Amino acid sequence: MKKIFKVFSFSILGLLLLTVLALLLACYVFNRQLNEPLGKDKIELLKNAGKYAPDRVSYNFVYQQDTAKAQQIREYFRLDTIVKPTEVTWNRAIALARFVAKNIPHANQNNYPKKCNAIGLWEYTRTTEPAFNCRLHSILLHELLLSEGIVNRFVTCLPADSLDSDCHVVNQVWLPEIQKWAMLDSDMRAWAEDENGTPLSLAEMRERYINGQEIIYRPLLDSENNFNYYKMYWAKNLYWFISWEVTGYSREDNNPAFSNHDREIILVPKGFSGFDLSDKSVLTTDESRFWAVPDSLTVSL
Repeated sequence: MKKIFKVFSFSILGLLLLTVLALLLACYVFNRQLNEPLGKDKIELLKNAGKYAPDRVSYNFVYQQDTAKAQQIREYFRLDTIVKPTEVTWNRAIALARFVAKNIPHANQNNYPKKCNAIGLWEYTRTTEPAFNCRLHSILLHELLLSEGIVNRFVTCLPADSLDSDCHVVNQVWLPEIQKWAMLDSDMRAWAEDENGTPLSLAEMRERYINGQEIIYRPLLDSENNFNYYKMYWAKNLYWFISWEVTGYSREDNNPAFSNHDREIILVPKGFSGFDLSDKSVLTTDESRFWAVPDSLTVSL
């Protein structure tokens, strides 16, 4: 009887050991499948993409301002309690992004807001659903930044795979003190820096992935401390970019001011034509003009 019990015990232990090994193997395979497609494979796609090249496609980015609307937004959100006017542009932008990130989590909303402007989106989170996606985050932050006189535009960042329906939308903020763009993400609550602490633009992030240079992601909120997934997520969403040619308040809120300014400018690597494009799409491979410095002729402040 004791011998039978001993054999039975060893059999159970053996089965348990095999189960543990199977679970460990499954975890390894799952992590490898998760990490590689979003990491190494996507970086290879960026490395193997066609190069950017100057072209003669006609477009001109314009950043519209409306002083009455800016005042309304500043008063509604009491931005004087959030932003210190004496701070440099980047610090003011970070303060606004933190305000949005703290008050509105990420979610794929069930009902799309009827009013896609700063005040309408804020009221939507207070009356309908408490959270929304990255595009609506970027629209809200776009108008808050604009109301503080900070030039910016929201940019759709897409993968190379036409079967991948997931993309990301963030804000590109112009920093006049250091004459460069910087990426700001209130939805996933982060920004990117180089090793010297200088904020990075989308273009710089893309180049650093390609060249194997370090990107340091910083949290907007103290609760964020692990950016492993975020790093891999960006590796796939820096293949091509879409931006409105003309931006301003109520850009996607049926504003008649944009009825004759409905072109989307799309930056693609040479040899790539994008997918799911609108009839108003304008493709360019000219990186320098797509990320051009805003000047007095393109900024109406």
